[in-house]
Amino acid sequence: MTEPNLTTSLGALQLANPVLTASGTCGFGLELTPFGDLNQLGGVILKGTTLTPRAGNPTPRLAETPAGVLNAIGLENPGIEGLCRDVLPRLTAFQCSFLANISGNTVEEYGELAARLEGEAVIAAIEVNVSCPNVKQGGIMFGTQAEALAEVTRTVKAHTTKPVIIKLTPNVTDIVALARAAAEAGADALSLINTLQGMAIDIRRRRPVLANIFGGLAGPAIKPVALRCVWQVHQALPEMPLLGGGGIMSGEDAIEFFLAGASAVSIGTATLVDPRAPWRILAEIEEFCRREGVRDLGELIGAAHRKEE
Repeated sequence: MTEPNLTTSLGALQLANPVLTASGTCGFGLELTPFGDLNQLGGVILKGTTLTPRAGNPTPRLAETPAGVLNAIGLENPGIEGLCRDVLPRLTAFQCSFLANISGNTVEEYGELAARLEGEAVIAAIEVNVSCPNVKQGGIMFGTQAEALAEVTRTVKAHTTKPVIIKLTPNVTDIVALARAAAEAGADALSLINTLQGMAIDIRRRRPVLANIFGGLAGPAIKPVALRCVWQVHQALPEMPLLGGGGIMSGEDAIEFFLAGASAVSIGTATLVDPRAPWRILAEIEEFCRREGVRDLGELIGAAHRKEE
């Protein structure tokens, strides 16, 4: 039997297959090497990077929920110079696509981060985390206001020739409006979704579990929300490449995202449960395609939107 063609793309970013690791769940990718060959994956999205080093939030930072996990890590990272000096040289030994993930407190910081990464050949694309407070606008998240989101997108695009993927927050009333703002500002692709805001309370201590009080909810609980967002954005912007993620724990979960309109998927929380999850999910996608006679991944992307003949 002919092996299915799983090559795909996110704008100009060509991927050997559609399975990427999500930012923040596997460090810089090197942490996963004891469990599998990174070169077998479509890509690795590095943990979020800021202009200066961050120590992150106080602990506790994690709280399990019945169908997922709350996290409030606080973007702990070595800063852009630490990333470029200490991490990126170690990634040149691999052939898979590495995507940086950047976060800024101001529009200007996003531009500086993109400019610093422009000369780093090992970085194939930039994912932009817009779920960050805009310190010049009272702390409102960039990703919740169309104009602020568009300004970040335009600024990053002006400072890099690498493909720019805007990671949208689901904590809005109309995700299509935000997706359209990013698209019109020049985004090459969109990543859907970031975490949902949530919290947990310790009823014996009568206090919030997380030191930060609120955290981002990830895992199977958010998969229906993520699917809905991917569906709506693909329906409104069918030509925009989408990276789908949120609660993907199996190959069948990933197939749902392809059918909703995603060209690739990111695996996050699953790797916390099983570090081999990205490779297992890729194998399950391949097996599904063989079993169902799918010769090319393109046959699945957005197929649930197509009218039956």
